[in-house]
Amino acid sequence: MSVEVALAMLERNGRWLLQLRDDIEGIVHPGTWALFGGHLEPGESPEEALRRELVEEISWQANAVSFWFEHRDPQRIAHFFRSQLDVPLAELELLEGQDMVLAELAEIRSGKVWSPKCGESRSLAPSLKLAVAALERELGLAPGVY
Repeated sequence: MSVEVALAMLERNGRWLLQLRDDIEGIVHPGTWALFGGHLEPGESPEEALRRELVEEISWQANAVSFWFEHRDPQRIAHFFRSQLDVPLAELELLEGQDMVLAELAEIRSGKVWSPKCGESRSLAPSLKLAVAALERELGLAPGVY
């Protein structure tokens, strides 16, 4: 049986909110940049799960979220949503992960994003690569190097 997750591509002033996953052995894609979100609990819709995860991970209530696309593979079903981040980064409280940034699309497309807290660039998680590829298709851009 596949695991289901709901993930958010949140935009503020042309930049995208990313979460640097913890460097903990055993978690999915440790130490990489990813999107906020997580697993669906029994009985939850993808949107309900996303809203719950955003509160749990960054203490933020999304006003409006729009379903964007779904990706299925043998291991999981990922529901991607988009929304505007209506508060400054400083007003979010990082409760899960080791860093968060608002990154420009050009930096994300390079395949590495700088972490101010770690003092180094880190690579992208596969789910973020899927979201960036979808965004590139929408914008008519050639694929990045990630």
